[in-house]
Amino acid sequence: MPQILLVPALLGLALLVVPLGALVARVEWTTLGADITSPEALSALGLSLATALVATAMCLLMGVPLALLIARSGGRTASVLRAIVTVPLVLPPMVGGVALLFLFGRNGALGQLLLEFGVRIPFTTTAVVLAQTFVAMPFLVLALEGALRSTGAEYERAAAALGAGRWRILGQVTLPLAAPGLVSGVVLCFARAVGEFGATALFAGNAPGVTQTMPLAIYTAFNGAGVSQGTAVALSLLLLVTAIAVLLLVRAWRPGNVAGGIR
Repeated sequence: MPQILLVPALLGLALLVVPLGALVARVEWTTLGADITSPEALSALGLSLATALVATAMCLLMGVPLALLIARSGGRTASVLRAIVTVPLVLPPMVGGVALLFLFGRNGALGQLLLEFGVRIPFTTTAVVLAQTFVAMPFLVLALEGALRSTGAEYERAAAALGAGRWRILGQVTLPLAAPGLVSGVVLCFARAVGEFGATALFAGNAPGVTQTMPLAIYTAFNGAGVSQGTAVALSLLLLVTAIAVLLLVRAWRPGNVAGGIR
């Protein structure tokens, strides 16, 4: 590596680390406990954790079969499906919120049908869960699909040759072999759901106690309403700690670490 490249490398590292240091420096440590446990903060925190857990469960319910479908499809079909799953990762979150609103809104195709049964989704807690599921599912699907492809299908064929059924193969061969990818995907999925902002803001709104998650509470505080800025900084620190914990969990569940533990 040419020595001169150290300069932009260190500048890039500083750009990533220094803003986080500035955030930590603004934390009022003497009032941190009170800021995090204020009624507004606890409401936003509780709503974020509850909706993220439900969204993660929905991602598992739909994402695991989708990852299996992609991993066991042919080359061209798998490429198309993988590209579709990747779209929410590169799509601006607010565009995803607009898309969900056009689908489930009062004038949307599904929204009109649901209204006939007295069901309204936009600007409710259900909308928060749907927005989180939309942006978080690709993390689970892509992580699990990569793990499934790396393990191959040889063990599954061997189990089938020995008389095992499809469900037994799935539960005792396929998923255990792909467990590191599944766990990594679940952790990343949950973290992304907790941190979701753009799609939630447009599709679910920002009603305290109903749709105001931690990112929305932080945004509201820095615009002069809702929780105090001290609470907003404390919640930002909490999200930062969550992100670091997620990275540590994902690192701990890498296939190499699991294999090393087995040996």
